[in-house]
Amino acid sequence: MAMVVEANVHQLVPYDVSMKSESHKRRRDSSADQYANCKEDKADAMIRAKDIQANLAPEFPSIIKHMVPSNVTGGFCLNLGRKFCDAHLQEEDTTIFLEGEGGKSYPTKYLARRSGLSGGWRCFAIDHNLKGGDIVVFHLVNPTTFKVYIARVNCSQNENGALGLLKLEACVKPMNCISDAVHVESLSKGGEEMKNQVLKPLLLDNPEENSEKNMVIHVTDLGTRSVHSENESEDLGFEITDGIRLSESVVDFKEVKSFNDFDILVNGLVINCELSKRLQIKYYELCCSQKSFLHEHLLDGLNCKLVAGMLAETINIADAIRASKLTTSQNDFATWENTLKSFQGLGMNVGFLLARLGRLVTLSDKSKRVKVATLERFNAEMERRSLEAKLLEVNETMNRLDFEIETLQMNSENLGRVFEKMATAHW
Repeated sequence: MAMVVEANVHQLVPYDVSMKSESHKRRRDSSADQYANCKEDKADAMIRAKDIQANLAPEFPSIIKHMVPSNVTGGFCLNLGRKFCDAHLQEEDTTIFLEGEGGKSYPTKYLARRSGLSGGWRCFAIDHNLKGGDIVVFHLVNPTTFKVYIARVNCSQNENGALGLLKLEACVKPMNCISDAVHVESLSKGGEEMKNQVLKPLLLDNPEENSEKNMVIHVTDLGTRSVHSENESEDLGFEITDGIRLSESVVDFKEVKSFNDFDILVNGLVINCELSKRLQIKYYELCCSQKSFLHEHLLDGLNCKLVAGMLAETINIADAIRASKLTTSQNDFATWENTLKSFQGLGMNVGFLLARLGRLVTLSDKSKRVKVATLERFNAEMERRSLEAKLLEVNETMNRLDFEIETLQMNSENLGRVFEKMATAHW
């Protein structure tokens, strides 16, 4: 298999996806400027890429990808297009190998739901010095292996020579892609069986016919015009919408040593950009308190913005709990509790917040009961005093009546005689 020969191959260097250094920003800006100001070179590179594709074995599908800055800097992720992936790649996440120059194979992580390559693509892009505007041809020689050819914006003699060798090889003998593909020992038995499956060619065999359909001109924000493919438009929507990017790997919280290592992953995407820096720091502190990602067990498939809203509301409730007083209303406590329980039902780890909230509600109830009991005792005391005053009045009445009765009893005998004498007296 003839391969594209490239000069100035970069060595892979350690990379921390969370670091946002100034040098990284300058590199990204530089790539973006270069990408926007060389339309003629890009058109020439596309012609050479289609020439390469035309000389590949037609029985195996191939696809042309136009590199944009987000493919080769920053997030380092690549969308292969839903149509191509549905037709030719597996329906579940797997490892796909990219065979570059000299037959070296690079393992990458294929995310089926996102139709893209993530972990491992960065290594390939750096080793092959890919730049924004370069055209890359992916030739699927077996279900888990691409042979990769590069048509650079600034064409080199090596690339032209490689294209010539590719044409010569196509004329001398048919390309046996299965036997030429890299055999990796780590492939499972099932993977070996898949190598013998018949792959359906992608309908890109006529470059001239598809040229007008695939090429559209966009006006960039800088006012310049650059040439893009339909696949690139798909890339932009997939990779850099609102700053969301693919994750290179799943990170266990035990590996997070500082805030710089902290990424919020949802469905294989890093959604840090959906939260402000202040909220990111507060969420990091909450996760550290529980030694785990609070959203780790959320239901699969939830919208990223919905998850970001849940995280922000969880942080707000946590702050409100810590700022609450004995005078906080029961309605507020009830609202927080209902919200946290709904998040818990979706898989959020908020049990510790609910437990704290429950204890505070109990203390608040006790505090409020003290006030109620004090008021009730005061009312009882006032009633007792009122009753004591009435009792005193009744006692006085009884004493008066007792004295009157006693006096009348002492004179009762004389009254009898006087009455009898008056009754019997002469007229």
